[in-house]
Amino acid sequence: MAKSTFVYVTYIRSTPQKVWEALTTPEFARQYWYDMHIDSDWKTGSPWKMLFPDGRVADHGIVLEADPPRRLVLRWRNVWKPEFAEDGETLCTITLEPADSAVKLQIVHEAERENSGLIQAVARGWPRILSNLKSLLETGDPRCAPGHH
Repeated sequence: MAKSTFVYVTYIRSTPQKVWEALTTPEFARQYWYDMHIDSDWKTGSPWKMLFPDGRVADHGIVLEADPPRRLVLRWRNVWKPEFAEDGETLCTITLEPADSAVKLQIVHEAERENSGLIQAVARGWPRILSNLKSLLETGDPRCAPGHH
């Protein structure tokens, strides 16, 4: 069966622990994720959700695997764009590896269908989000990437 897969790798001058905290702490994530609020205890089997500033749910799912500060695997479903409903659940795997004085962050986001609209959307969104994250961790200022998702 054909799949849609988006892969992104970046290197951040930081530690795996700090990058993990940035990915999983609501107050931190809000700074680089355009005011979105993430909610989970980030334990395997737990639910997670991402909320707009007004409280509407954007995306949600289940934490399939949590191995801090190395690996986070999420079952991911978009709920705010009806055109992505047919994509169903997608899989997002985030891995963090030490790389000299930096952290190699890799995201693999995949759907079980060809030409997934959600995967096309995250292919535009993830680079902006992760650029903001990198800027925030390296300079203290998240506003280096233009645009809004």
